[in-house]
Amino acid sequence: MSELLLAAVSLDVTPPPGHRLDGYSAREGLATGTADPLRATMIWLSTADSPGVLWLSLDAIAVGTELTAELSAAAGAAAGIPPECVLVCASHTHSAPAGWTGEIHPVIPVRREPDLYEALAAAIASAPMERLPVRASWRSTEVIGLGTNRHRRNGPHDNTAGILTLHSVADGSLTAVLLDFACHPTTYGPENLLYSADWPGATRTALSHLASTPVVGFLQGAAGDVSPRFTRQGRGAPEVARLGGLLATRVAEAIAAPGLDLPSEAPTIRRTTVSLKIRDLPTPTDLEAVVATAEAGLHAGLDDPTQRIAQTRLDGARGQSLMAAANLPPTLDLPISVIMLGDVAWVHLPVELFASHGCFLQADSPHPITRVIGYTDGYYGYVVDPDAAHQGTYEALITYFDQPTTHHLLTSATNLLSHE
Repeated sequence: MSELLLAAVSLDVTPPPGHRLDGYSAREGLATGTADPLRATMIWLSTADSPGVLWLSLDAIAVGTELTAELSAAAGAAAGIPPECVLVCASHTHSAPAGWTGEIHPVIPVRREPDLYEALAAAIASAPMERLPVRASWRSTEVIGLGTNRHRRNGPHDNTAGILTLHSVADGSLTAVLLDFACHPTTYGPENLLYSADWPGATRTALSHLASTPVVGFLQGAAGDVSPRFTRQGRGAPEVARLGGLLATRVAEAIAAPGLDLPSEAPTIRRTTVSLKIRDLPTPTDLEAVVATAEAGLHAGLDDPTQRIAQTRLDGARGQSLMAAANLPPTLDLPISVIMLGDVAWVHLPVELFASHGCFLQADSPHPITRVIGYTDGYYGYVVDPDAAHQGTYEALITYFDQPTTHHLLTSATNLLSHE
């Protein structure tokens, strides 16, 4: 009988100050210090006969194609497995260095910084990956108050947290947790110049105390239109701790209750690549009109959610103009992966999916439990739903894809879940 083996490690990969932070086009200045550590967390599940799957989750805005290749090779070297067995996932914090992955969209033009990404890859490649036998179990729990749909408070949002727990066979202790939840880590705003994992980091810290969990890996869900815009009560460290603690408390309560036992076998991985056409962008005259309309809707008081929506629409209008001026390729190749362990499947995509897309993929999945994860193995921007496209939201203005192309992406992910 096979044993499920786990190696898990969490590395502090916070760079020194003096580098540009990513996530906000309005941010000015370089990082001046650290509010809380940025981490690279590796959770590797395998057996003696199978390399299984290694999740590498990084506190970063995104992981571009180059960074994905570098980090999957580094993690594979640390574990002694092929890079194809590694998933590289970003938490999407807006308070991490831009130089790790470089430009992710014409909205924020930045360059990669070799001293940053080389040090990151070296730290991951040298991480200790000692395996021990574990039992895997599954839980999920509802979490209210962390995030909502950021366009309308009662809009679509999956408010469940998915929880994979891994207990030592030897003594029954909780060794690691792989947690997923869908919400933008945007407690800190553009005025912040400190490195921070935002609320996912606070969740990890709180959970390590509440549930005595040495290693917590975090996966970001279908969070394209989900954020704490309507729930946050401030934009500093106390609010980061409050939101992170809220999620950690609910997860710890779920862990204390019985879960669904999963088989003692290595998870399996399926991969595919889908080629998607970049949408036709408006003419220069139409682009100017969109910007003018967005400027007319903006007033003072950006901490108010309504005005924050107006500001992001203006940001999107300007971003669309930058897209039109950029030398974009006609198509983009997007990797999709599905991981399976017993009744649980995780589908990973390299985009910011809207909540309605997550619901679509879960409803069409043949697996009893399906978790939808974004920001994995690359970054190709927002994928919006028909309502956002009609309303001309920030995300719809800067997406690369039209609605037929979006449907093709979702169908490809559904087919991979079904293995068609």
